[in-house]
Amino acid sequence: MTKIRKAVFPVAGFGTRFLPATKAMPKELLPIVDKPLIQYAAEEAVAAGIDTLVFVTGRNKRAIEDHFDNNLELETALRAKNKHEQADMVKNILPDGVECIFVRQPEQLGLGHAVLCAERVVGNEPFAVLLADDFLTCSGSGVTVDLVNAFAASGTSQLSVMEVQGADIAKYGVVVPGVEAGSVVGLVEKPAPNEAPSNLASIGRYVLTPDIFDILRHQAAGAGGEIQLADAIDTQARNGKVSAVMLQGRRFDCGSVKGYLSAIMHVAATLDEG
Repeated sequence: MTKIRKAVFPVAGFGTRFLPATKAMPKELLPIVDKPLIQYAAEEAVAAGIDTLVFVTGRNKRAIEDHFDNNLELETALRAKNKHEQADMVKNILPDGVECIFVRQPEQLGLGHAVLCAERVVGNEPFAVLLADDFLTCSGSGVTVDLVNAFAASGTSQLSVMEVQGADIAKYGVVVPGVEAGSVVGLVEKPAPNEAPSNLASIGRYVLTPDIFDILRHQAAGAGGEIQLADAIDTQARNGKVSAVMLQGRRFDCGSVKGYLSAIMHVAATLDEG
């Protein structure tokens, strides 16, 4: 089975819910205590054995590239003041051997379009997709690790899913479950609560097979006039090529102010306990 080596991070959004804080700073650099959202997602990917991080960026997102780049001036200044622990932290944002590649999404045409922008870098390989807005905790080795392992066993695209009760299910892509445990035969984007095919919501972690690119390239615009990744995954699922992995942890929606503050409080409480 082909090893998952590449991960795509769609980071071109405006972050309008956090204005004016995100007027000049990408929302993905908003910190959860002392580490930005995008770094948590990058570390999760690296923990799954991924060595190529593909960031699909937009205008005013250069700060993300700067975050993952070396900053010799800052490192030197810290060492001159004997702040070696902080200097090591700056130097070792990512381990040696991990490459960052930045691709521009010229126009925001949906999550599916953002993923499609990474096609030339990804090539004909299976790959992971991580949405930094979804801050996830995991009781095991990591959410992306679980997806990569599931892909190795089945060779099909993998969705991370969680149970959502009540009207909130309308905020998600919702799984149409198959007969076999973990099988997915469809994915419905933001259904009305009384029309939801299950209580299993797809969240911002995926492992996808490369045929998703051809689907996205020929796919008509969906909800909001955008190219929806959920619609492309639905096509894969109807062809029996998608499975689901239950989230073993918690999800915080850091695309919302309330979810972001909850994530900070959760991490802060963990630090207090330590």
